[in-house]
Amino acid sequence: MAQLSRRTAVVSLAAAAAGLAVPAARAATPPVTPLPQAHAHNDYLHTRPLLDALDQGFTSVEADVFLVDGELLVAHEPAQLDPTRTLRRLYLDPLLDRVRAHHGSVYPRYRRPVQLLIDIKADGVAAYEELHRQLRPYRRMLTTVTDDRVHPGAVTPVISGDRAARTPMEAQPVRYACYDGRFDDLTAPAPTPASFIPLVSGNWTQFFGWTGDGPFPAAERARLRTLVDTAHAQGRRVRFWATPDRPGPAREAVWTELLAAGVDHLNTDDLAGLRRFLTARAR
Repeated sequence: MAQLSRRTAVVSLAAAAAGLAVPAARAATPPVTPLPQAHAHNDYLHTRPLLDALDQGFTSVEADVFLVDGELLVAHEPAQLDPTRTLRRLYLDPLLDRVRAHHGSVYPRYRRPVQLLIDIKADGVAAYEELHRQLRPYRRMLTTVTDDRVHPGAVTPVISGDRAARTPMEAQPVRYACYDGRFDDLTAPAPTPASFIPLVSGNWTQFFGWTGDGPFPAAERARLRTLVDTAHAQGRRVRFWATPDRPGPAREAVWTELLAAGVDHLNTDDLAGLRRFLTARAR
C-alpha cells in the first residue's frame, strides 16, 4: 500500500510539473438498495432503458413489444418502432450481463427475482411464440415453470397486454414466463394457479374515484384492502396502473395508501421520485 501511495504521489508531482490537471480521487459509489415495491412503468421511455431503473433500485420494469419481421421491437406506438431497439438488446442481454457479474442475481446478494413485465401490444399468439423462442437461450437466469412447478430465477418475465397470448402459454408444459392476470381472475369459478398468474393488475381509475385529494373514502379503502387480501390469499401479487403520478401531496397520499394496503408494485414514470418516497418510508 505504501509503495502504491509513493507511486501515486510521483505521478501527481510529475503531472503538476508538466502543468497538467490532476483529477481528484473519486469516492466509491455505494451499492444501490433494491426496492421491492418499485415498478418502472413504460421503462423503455427513459434515457437508458432498464439501466436507469436499476440505478434507482427498481425491481420491476415494463417493456412494450411489437412483433415486426420476426423480431420483438420495444416501443409504445408503431410510429416509434426502431429496428435497433429490440427486447434482447435493451433488456435480455443487459440483464444477463448483470446476473453473470453478480453471481446469479440482478443486484449483488439480492436473491429475489427481478420482474420483467412484457406488454405484448399486438399479434398476441405469434408474438408470444417468438418471445418463448427468444427467452429459451436465457433460461438459466429465468424463472421456469414446469408442469406448474415454479423454479425461481434471477429474472421473472411476466406477459401482459394482448390477451390472446394466454391460450398458447397455458398449453405449454415448460414456460420461461408467467402471466399478468386481472382482478376477475380472483373470482373465477376455477381459479388459475398462482404458478401461471402470480400477478394481477388493474386500472386504478376503474376501481377507485379517489386521486389523492382529501381523505380516502372509507368504502374505497375497504375495497382496496379486500382486493389485495384476496390476491395475497391466493399467492398473487398486486399492481395498479393509471395511479396519480404527478409529483405532489396527492401522489404521495395514494402511494401511502397503496403501501398500507399491501400493494406489491407501485407504478411510476418518475424513478427518482418513487425512490425518494420509498427510501424515506424505510427510515
